[in-house]
Amino acid sequence: MENIQPNNIEQDNITSKTRIKKEMHALQKIGERLIGLNSNQLREFCLPDTLFEAIIQAKQIKKNGARRRQIQYIGKLIREIEITKIKEKLSTWDGISTQHTAWIYQIERWRKNLLKDENALAEFTQQYPEANLQRIKTLIRNTHKEIIYNKPPKNFRALFHELQISIPKITNQDNMEID
Repeated sequence: MENIQPNNIEQDNITSKTRIKKEMHALQKIGERLIGLNSNQLREFCLPDTLFEAIIQAKQIKKNGARRRQIQYIGKLIREIEITKIKEKLSTWDGISTQHTAWIYQIERWRKNLLKDENALAEFTQQYPEANLQRIKTLIRNTHKEIIYNKPPKNFRALFHELQISIPKITNQDNMEID
């Protein structure tokens, strides 16, 4: 005989109080993320009017207790809608932001290397043959002069801008460029 207890079957269908709280906190975190977005970004989600208004009101609330209650209310409203599209869009924006930051750091490293090491220019042109080599050489030379004469970093910034043009942005999806 099998030892099947009726209590085990009932427990599978019942979610624990802890799990419900964790799910509510997750929805409230999504609500907090939505509060941090501007109005144009919020409109991209096609949110119900009540949720949209609650988010706008939460942005105006400064008191911590009232803000906490408003976030709980937003979490309750989010529970009533399909959130997979919201999660997907937020994660997409996070990914783009992370990639953009990595791209900026890459440009910074190249600028630093180009200013320190003369051999770095050969590496750079090998990696990015479409770059405007003459302009980059001129900007490097002028940046060195700016540093020596303690002038404002006009060419330093121009070098960064030129490297932005030369180094393409790459996404993780199919290694396509984004602009």
